[in-house]
Amino acid sequence: MTEINLRVGGAAGDGIASMGDVCTKACSRSGLHVSAYNSYQSVIRGGHVWFHLRASDRKVGCEGDSIDLLVALTPDTVTFHSQLIAKGGGIVYDPSRTKVGTSGARPIEVPLFEIASDLSRGGIVQNTVAMGCAIYLLGLEPQPFKDVLTEMFSTKGEGVVKMNVDALMAGYERARNSGPPLRIGLKGDGVRRYLMTGNQAFAIGAAAAGCRFLTQYPMTPASGILHWLSAHSEQYGVLVKQTEDELAAVNMAIGAGVAGARAMVATSGGGFSLMTEGLGLAGILEVPVVAINSQRVGPSTGLPTKTEQADLNQAFGASQGEFPRMILAPRNIEEAYYLTAKAFDLAERFQTPVIMLSDLYLSEHYETIDDLDLEVRIDRGKIAKQGEDAFKRYLVTENGVSPRSTPGMPGLAFIAGSDEHDEAAILVSDVLSGTPYGIATRKLMMDKRMRKCESARAEMEPPEPWGPEGADLTLICWGSAQPAVREAVERLNASGMKTSSLEFSYIHPLPVEKVSAILSKVKRGIIVESNYSGQFARHLKAETGYVADDECLKYDGEPMTPGYIVSKVKEGMG
Repeated sequence: MTEINLRVGGAAGDGIASMGDVCTKACSRSGLHVSAYNSYQSVIRGGHVWFHLRASDRKVGCEGDSIDLLVALTPDTVTFHSQLIAKGGGIVYDPSRTKVGTSGARPIEVPLFEIASDLSRGGIVQNTVAMGCAIYLLGLEPQPFKDVLTEMFSTKGEGVVKMNVDALMAGYERARNSGPPLRIGLKGDGVRRYLMTGNQAFAIGAAAAGCRFLTQYPMTPASGILHWLSAHSEQYGVLVKQTEDELAAVNMAIGAGVAGARAMVATSGGGFSLMTEGLGLAGILEVPVVAINSQRVGPSTGLPTKTEQADLNQAFGASQGEFPRMILAPRNIEEAYYLTAKAFDLAERFQTPVIMLSDLYLSEHYETIDDLDLEVRIDRGKIAKQGEDAFKRYLVTENGVSPRSTPGMPGLAFIAGSDEHDEAAILVSDVLSGTPYGIATRKLMMDKRMRKCESARAEMEPPEPWGPEGADLTLICWGSAQPAVREAVERLNASGMKTSSLEFSYIHPLPVEKVSAILSKVKRGIIVESNYSGQFARHLKAETGYVADDECLKYDGEPMTPGYIVSKVKEGMG
């Protein structure tokens, strides 16, 4: 065995997420590579939820397409997921609560609720009994799971710990009496790895980069950033402020930027919509600020617990008017860490907002990471020298970046206003707009600010090619589609179709010459992204003139998967 795939389904309130946490941690501590995804509803109880764990002896970055063992705590679980069970797989279910038809999978009847009721009031450890069944059937050792349960429930007393460990082993023994395991032979290498979500990677990257101020209104799926940094605020010297709304969040972050602190805001698409006027303020003030938008399905509330890559157009057009901004889109959890650290440097060096585009899948799924370099180089950009005569905050420079000061620097005070201004920060909009001086100043300042775009373009990395050179087919993607795309590339190559990928994480301003040179070598290109209208495809065409041969679009709220990509490619090739 090289990997196992476990999916557990039930209703919100059945302990699916808790079971997933235990399984994910235990497999990781066993030295396995892990990718885990929790699909949940926006209600506290009820509805259908599920958890998927993929554990392997090699690096995995997405949930894949198949299930080795399905644990069905409700009838809906069988209905919705049994068709994904791989050959030789099985279904664990309680016959008093769930019926299983002829799905081709091995049915494994276990009186989960009865066993749980013997051990706990109301059968609350039913999920733990089911986990014990899964451990045996997937050929895993129970000790790491016992250790995680002990750690998880240690604050609730020995009785609760014993109850859960006993439930685990009761399920394990009951499954063992049902016959041989479904899968055997998967072993970890004993290496302890980082296990984190994308949100945790964003938060850690911010702390490593010297972020000193996070303002955020809690909005899924970005809330994990707020949770992690608030829990570690004293340790890393980050002031965390939960604001009353996203308007307050972005404006407080801008104020902190004016004061010289590295500041960040994080939200989802709806909250980002509210922040856009503030981003315009940062644009005209030339204030560095990092803004993370963890995309979810819209418009409006849409599907608030589902994933999409549909806010790219919004990032391009955030706020009225024109001003420089940078857009980055990490491709995976590891890159979420490094690009966040990079974003703070870019924001300060070019004195402009940097928008980070994540999404629910990248932000919330768990993954094992081999290593992170926690020593981050910090570049604060161009700082004015104290004692300069006639300080001009918005001095016209060749690259558009002016020396900046912070409050308290002698002789370097300036007005930070939302109106157009001259080099010395004197406002021109009240009585001078339309005058020869106002007209000339407006053009001068716009030219100065927008020159940053060309300066920043040289800092943006070209897309990373992956796979065989001279491939007949290239899958072009951006952001979190990368892990699924890479696995699709492997499958297509294994089927005899010579395929590579081209992966973008630096979105705007695009390094056009470098990108065009790479695209000129693409024989047949298919753009893969999770939105309806092909937003990145349009961006690539506008910037470089490149038109893909086809597009693989997904906009149903579920994560991009390798099987989906392969099927779309073969449909198009047919």
